[in-house]
Amino acid sequence: MTPDEHAGRFTALRPLLFTIAYEILGSATESDDVLQESYLRWADVELSKVQDTKAYLARLVTRQALNALRATARRRETYVGPWLPEPLLLDESDPADDMVLADSVSMAMMVVLETLGPDERAVFVLREVFGFDYDEIAAAVGKSTAAVRQIAHRSREHVQARRRRFAPADPQQSMEVTLRFFAAASTGDLDGLLALLAPDVVWTADSDGKVSAARRPVAGADNVARLVLGLIRLGGPDGRAEIAVYNNAPAVVLYLGDHLEGVVSVDIVDGRIANFYAMRNPEKLAGVTVARRVRR
Repeated sequence: MTPDEHAGRFTALRPLLFTIAYEILGSATESDDVLQESYLRWADVELSKVQDTKAYLARLVTRQALNALRATARRRETYVGPWLPEPLLLDESDPADDMVLADSVSMAMMVVLETLGPDERAVFVLREVFGFDYDEIAAAVGKSTAAVRQIAHRSREHVQARRRRFAPADPQQSMEVTLRFFAAASTGDLDGLLALLAPDVVWTADSDGKVSAARRPVAGADNVARLVLGLIRLGGPDGRAEIAVYNNAPAVVLYLGDHLEGVVSVDIVDGRIANFYAMRNPEKLAGVTVARRVRR
């Protein structure tokens, strides 16, 4: 087999493999590293012995992602403040028409996945999002099929208990709400902000203590609205914001001059903003301008 055949098979499945890694890790940059390591291993495989390329590569990437996730879990023990997934900028081949995929890469879902253990997370992603059978998942995570069935059931119940029970927000409505919020914030309209926030809205910021940010979630419409207005005043004349789409939902990209200061993802439920996820950690912002393809 030629190197070109190895590369061709891997490239054809790369969006799927990236999505698996991202949903297990919550980090686009670490997912890129996992795919690079996986390809190096794949390049040494005798292709004539591979019966199902998709299953083989999914298993390979899952194992590498789990190794990386366990290493990350140890680093989180000394992390300062909340830990949020890296915002994911999608290229033009976004998953808007694939509702399962769109929901699975939403920031709200990614935050829920952070509450699962490594094996639970991998099993949930492979089963619920990508539809792999239990035998394939068992081979990927190194567990028996019976154990995987139990883990799948447990992780499914865990996620369902933490996910809001609502229909996925309409993308156009979500963008309209975000634009109205942005307009109210830019003019200092406190009442306008409050009208667009859910009463129990939460602002969660990830900075690892490297830059200024709230180290605990801020809850309640009035508190969050005043925090937003305070941030705008703090930015001064050099501060600016742009509306973008990350994780298939609206986001506000913050700049101070030409320097990227943060990406604030917006979670909208029943026409109001229920969560802000503010990524301020410079390390996690390093790759947020790189558009990536996702696929099931």
